[in-house]
Amino acid sequence: MLDGVFTALADPTRRAVVRRLGGGPASVGDLAREAPMTLPSFMKHVRVLESNGLIRTAKTGRVRTCELNQERFALVEDWLAEQRSLWAGRTDRMERFVTQSKENQ
Repeated sequence: MLDGVFTALADPTRRAVVRRLGGGPASVGDLAREAPMTLPSFMKHVRVLESNGLIRTAKTGRVRTCELNQERFALVEDWLAEQRSLWAGRTDRMERFVTQSKENQ
């Protein structure tokens, strides 16, 4: 689950779409105009984002609109918070070790 999210975000085009959708929903046509590729190629990126749960799409008439799936980003936020906590603990232990080593000299 998390691997798919990071794989989807590994591509700069898909990150640009996510960044743009952070400002609110947009049509696929509007998003595609900002990408230097054909619409069929761009649609592959949309499908990757959608299949990994990062965006939702809805079709009204001939217009397909994309929006961020905030719940999926919570998964990433939780993982990052866990990593921050882990690394903060490690740096705190390293700081104590260095401080104690200096005091014992």
